[in-house]
Amino acid sequence: MLNRPTTEERLNRNSSQRLVQYFTLAMAVIYMALGVLMWLPQANVFALPTTTRRILGAVFVFYGILRFVRTYRQHFQRNKSHDAR
Repeated sequence: MLNRPTTEERLNRNSSQRLVQYFTLAMAVIYMALGVLMWLPQANVFALPTTTRRILGAVFVFYGILRFVRTYRQHFQRNKSHDAR
């Protein structure tokens, strides 16, 4: 078949798209770190009861993991339909 450039290559979107990919991964790590920080006993910065802090911390960690996995699958895992061509 013809070796045609992809749409991203033709429109030169690779650099800005790559920046968004890494920013999204960084935000996922920040969410997880915030969740872990809320679990630590010396993190009384948030002025919340202990139970509320731990529940909120678990939600942040869970959301960070979901966001990391979704971003990795969407942007960094090779598309199998693209490889079959």
